[in-house]
Amino acid sequence: MSRFLVTCWPFEGHVLPQMSIALALREQGHEVAFYTAERAHGIVNGEGFHAFGFDSVDPKLYERVQTKEQQSGMRRQSWKVQQQATRNWLLETVPGQLKDLRRIIADWHPDVIITDLTMWSTQYVLFEAVPIPVAVSSTFMGPLMPGPDAPPQGLGLPAPKKAWQKALSNATVKATELVGLPMRREIDRIRVENGLEPMGCSVARYPARLPLYLIANVRELDWNRQDLGPSVHYIGPTIYHPPEKPGTVEWLASIPTERPWVHITEGTSHYQEPFVLQAAARGLGACDFEAILTTGGSREPEELGLTPLPANVHVTKWLSHTELLPRCEAVVTTGGPATIMAALRAGVPLVIVPTTWDKPDNASRVVEAGVGIKLKPRHCTPEGLRAAIERVLTEPSFRTNARRLAAELDAAPGPAGAVHLLEQLVPQHKNPPGSTADDLVVATDVVASNLAKELA
Repeated sequence: MSRFLVTCWPFEGHVLPQMSIALALREQGHEVAFYTAERAHGIVNGEGFHAFGFDSVDPKLYERVQTKEQQSGMRRQSWKVQQQATRNWLLETVPGQLKDLRRIIADWHPDVIITDLTMWSTQYVLFEAVPIPVAVSSTFMGPLMPGPDAPPQGLGLPAPKKAWQKALSNATVKATELVGLPMRREIDRIRVENGLEPMGCSVARYPARLPLYLIANVRELDWNRQDLGPSVHYIGPTIYHPPEKPGTVEWLASIPTERPWVHITEGTSHYQEPFVLQAAARGLGACDFEAILTTGGSREPEELGLTPLPANVHVTKWLSHTELLPRCEAVVTTGGPATIMAALRAGVPLVIVPTTWDKPDNASRVVEAGVGIKLKPRHCTPEGLRAAIERVLTEPSFRTNARRLAAELDAAPGPAGAVHLLEQLVPQHKNPPGSTADDLVVATDVVASNLAKELA
């Protein structure tokens, strides 16, 4: 038995994918604990895992992110808000994380650390500062490392294929790295305080040095990238559903089944302007399908300006995707990875109305794979949304491609594949006393190379 420490932010989209891997590790006899904030302890403890808290991390530092996003309206990514959020959320919390994690490591003695990509303390400092392998388990649909096969991150651009696109992409990446220099210098300062050399590369490129980088996706849904190192592995969906609330089956029984069903959602963490749901409520009446809207667990339909509703538009706070999605012919979402993966696993094509963070890139991935279309937020009017849905419903290629991709997702190794890869890291840190972080870097480079040969 080995010990695995999962470090992640307390947001559902960050905790739930890690939970699926934690459960798979436990099935193989390993012990797992989480380091996350108190708001996620209910989920963690509910599955019988121990949760270490953010004792030294000021919650105000990452709560400011939600405040800034609420002020921006969430229709599109504000560069200023993103920069402020990155500093408040990702960077300024690093010293507190380090203080907590050094104590946890000393007391609990993990064999491997599994880290959320946005937990910067683990990948930028602890990876070299302690003799414990650190593996990234990304909640994004692809790695953020730049490369010739991928567009610049965060802009929602298509994959560069022509020479001029590649040149423009490369120039944009260099410009982004130049803008990110102050952040890089701050991380280097923290590294020096912890006895390490400066990174020597950009923040986005550095995680390629870690021994294992898990992507909860398949390569085809990530621009079919072939430009990544041997440490990066596409393992397919890592989906976990908390114990489901009763009532979905009974509620769905009241929906007519003679016409196609279309599900419209802004996700569980969308707490800003409900512009997608409002466009659906106002524009889908009298359409030749049943529109099923969910508002998320904390929002009431009456508070969002959705009523009165046409006869074919139905709204509730929450529904089980397991019960709902296999009955749907299309899904409309703002582009969160969990909803995209759930829809495609059910073979259902998508309309993506991308808002912020990684969602524009996710929309680009969906379009590239031929499993849906992108509708820009400014075009998400009642008329625009109706036209987008009708296109997905009437053009058979979207459904055909979604079903093909569903088979590929079903065949992916998933959490069990993650366990196999993670187990290979365990022996690498059990070196005699006196081993150095440099020894660990060499050892983990070797194991990453061996894993690539084994799984090729």
